[in-house]
Amino acid sequence: MQLVMAGSMATDDPEGIEYYEKTKSHAGEDPDIFLLTNLDGVGNKEINAFQVTSDIIIQKSIREGFGLTVTEGLWKSKPVIGGNVGGIPIQIINGVNGFLVNNVNECAKKIIFLLENPNISKRMGEKAKEHVRNNFLITEHLYNYLKLFEHLLKTV
Repeated sequence: MQLVMAGSMATDDPEGIEYYEKTKSHAGEDPDIFLLTNLDGVGNKEINAFQVTSDIIIQKSIREGFGLTVTEGLWKSKPVIGGNVGGIPIQIINGVNGFLVNNVNECAKKIIFLLENPNISKRMGEKAKEHVRNNFLITEHLYNYLKLFEHLLKTV
């Protein structure tokens, strides 16, 4: 098993570099832990490749709006484990397309559960893509707006 932590360093997060350095130090020379950022030349194509080949996507934020990482993972038919904060609970249906967790111990237990139960993980991934298709694609939003406008025109 390998752990890849990949993403962009936020320019509006002054603590980001500090936490990155702490994480890098903690990972040490472990050959199965990879910390990859835009500082290393990792961009959108690489992130996409990691998401496609991953078994599980984790977005363990302590503050988050509508997390694009979550939706990207769901759309790629991956179960997503996310922090039970902000907009993440709108995206993850706990136990259906992923898991909402409140701390690192819960997160670790859910990772182990999904790795030990690949059939459940696969089913969650299928539900994940379906959830995005039904709720977050622009075509669904446009369709709903058209239905709203049609209803409004009938009532005028």
